[in-house]
This record gives sequence, C-alpha cells and structure tokens, in this order.
Amino acid sequence: VYLVESGGGSVQAGGSLRLSCAASGYTVSSTCMGWFRQAPGKEREGVAAIDSDASTGYADSVKGRFTISKDNAKNTLYLQMNSLKPEDTAMYYCAAFKGWSVSLLPRNYDYWGQGTQVTVSS
Repeated sequence: VYLVESGGGSVQAGGSLRLSCAASGYTVSSTCMGWFRQAPGKEREGVAAIDSDASTGYADSVKGRFTISKDNAKNTLYLQMNSLKPEDTAMYYCAAFKGWSVSLLPRNYDYWGQGTQVTVSS
C-alpha cells in the first residue's frame, strides 16, 4: 500500500491550497481515509476524515474552512484548504484504515503517507 501526498507549499494567511493523496494497492472507495497534521513539538492530530459512504468529519479548528473529498475513479483523496491561518502550518499526512466509521484518531489508522509540508505566513 502506497499513499503519496502532494500539493503542499507556502501561502500567505487567507490563501488556499489543495492537497492530494494518490493511493496504490488500496481502494479509496471502500474504506476510511483521513488527513492529519503535525507541527513541530506537537502531537499528530486529525484534521478531516471520510468513510466509504462519503460521510465526513472535521476537527473543530478547520470546520468551515477545509473540505475532504475523494475521487474513486482516480483513487485519490483530497483536502481543499481555504482561509488558511498561520496555525495551520504543519506537515500534512494522509492515512487509511479498513474501518467503517469516520475517525480522527491517528491510532486507528494502518497506512500512512510520507507527508507534505504546508506553511502559512502572516
């Protein structure tokens, strides 16, 4: 199973980025996937998740600004990030697990990508 993130970068506060996570050896349509982030000196935290029925869940800190989605035909997970803030600066990871319900808990996830850096300047 390979999960490869892309789309990170540096933006100013208020800007937008779209992260992508291409999956191989794994079918995004039939499982739960999520986006997580980890800032230096902090624990990894769940940002958004989506299950096989396309139900979604978000951390309170990103609700209304971030949108998780997936393209089953491309076997790719996305995270649209709008109205970015400096506190969104972190390494962002996509992850997957063979569960049935949306989860923002890192310990529930079995497969992880290498991450893509997002830096938001004020």
